Amino acid sequence: MKNYYDILGLSKSATEDDIKKAFRKLAQKHHPDKKGGDEAKFKELSEAYSVLSDKKKRAEYDTYGKTFAGGNGAASGAGFGGFDFSNFQQGFQGFNGQNVEFDLGDIFGDIFGGNGGGGRGQQRGRDISIDIELSFKESIFGTDRRVLISKMAVCDVCSGTGAKKGSKMITCKTCNGKGDIRETRNTFFGNFTSARLCPTCSGRGEIPETPCETCRGAGVTKRQEEIHVTVPGGVQDGEMIRMPGRGEAAKGGSAGDLYVKLHVKTDASFSRDGNNLLTALPIKLTDALLGGEYRISTLDGEEVVTVPAGIVHGETIRIRGKGVPTARGGRGDLIIRVDIEFPKKLSRSARDLIDKLRAEGL
Repeated sequence: MKNYYDILGLSKSATEDDIKKAFRKLAQKHHPDKKGGDEAKFKELSEAYSVLSDKKKRAEYDTYGKTFAGGNGAASGAGFGGFDFSNFQQGFQGFNGQNVEFDLGDIFGDIFGGNGGGGRGQQRGRDISIDIELSFKESIFGTDRRVLISKMAVCDVCSGTGAKKGSKMITCKTCNGKGDIRETRNTFFGNFTSARLCPTCSGRGEIPETPCETCRGAGVTKRQEEIHVTVPGGVQDGEMIRMPGRGEAAKGGSAGDLYVKLHVKTDASFSRDGNNLLTALPIKLTDALLGGEYRISTLDGEEVVTVPAGIVHGETIRIRGKGVPTARGGRGDLIIRVDIEFPKKLSRSARDLIDKLRAEGL
C-alpha cells in the first residue's frame, strides 16, 4: 500500500493547510509541463492529495489504509479527466471515476502563471523602501518626518481614470469588458483553461475613449510626492515601518507598500537595555565616602541625583519612569552606573590626610 503521508512528506498529524501547502509545492516541482517534470510522480501526488484533502476519505485511510468511496478506493489510480480553470472550485474524474475537488486557482495558479482561475485579477504597484536616520532621543520619544520621494503615483490630472477631462470610458475590445483573457492548453490528462489579466485595460474591463495627455491613459505617472512618516516612540535601530498603499501605484490596480527603515545614531551619554536607559555618573572619592548630590542631564531634562555615602565603584542608582516609553503607556527606568574617580596626583596636605585615614584603619 502507498503511504500518502510519505508521498507528500508529511506526518499523520498534518493539518489541512499543511497538506495543501505540501501538495502545491511538490506539484509545481513535478508538473509535466514544467522543465524536469515527472508525470508519474505528479499523478502519485495528486492521488495522495485527493484522499488526504477530503475529511471522509482521510478518516477511512487513517483507519483502514484505504478508502471505500467509489468501490475499490483511490489507491488503484485510474486516469485523469480534463481540468477547467473557469471556476476556482471544481472536480475532475479520476481514481476509479471518483469526482475529486481541488482548489485549482490556488494550487495551480503559480504553475501556469497569472491568476489561474476565473474572475478579474488586479495588478499591484511595486513596494518601495526608504531609509531615515534618527537621533537617539528621537528613537526614544518618537518624531515626525516629511520625506520627498519620486515614484509612480496616481495621475493628479485625471485622478487615476486615465481619461481626458470630459471624455467617457468605453468597453475594452480586447477582453470584451471581462478584464481577463482566457487561454486553453492541452496536457496529458486534458485541457487546462487559464485566465490572465487583459494587457489593454489592466483588468478594468474598460478604457478611456480619449486618453489623458499627462499619463497617456495609464492613470499613473512618475512624480515626486511628500510622505509624512510618523515614527513612534521606543523604536530601535534597524526596525521597519510599513505604510500600506504608500508605495508605487499600478495601472488599474492597487498601490504597493512603503517600507521605512530606521537607523538610530549612537549617543555619547546614553545607551539602551530593553526599556531601560543606561548612563554613567563620575563622582569624587570623597562623595563616595560621605555621599553627595549631583545634577545630571537626562533625555527629559536635568535631574538631581543623591549619591548615598559608602557607595562602591560600579554600583547603580535607579530613577524610575525616566526610561523608554512602552506600548502600554508606561516607561522603563533610567539606570545610572557610578564611576568613582580616583585622583592621579595628591597634594602634600591631601597625602597627609590620607595617611591619617590609614592610621585610623580606613
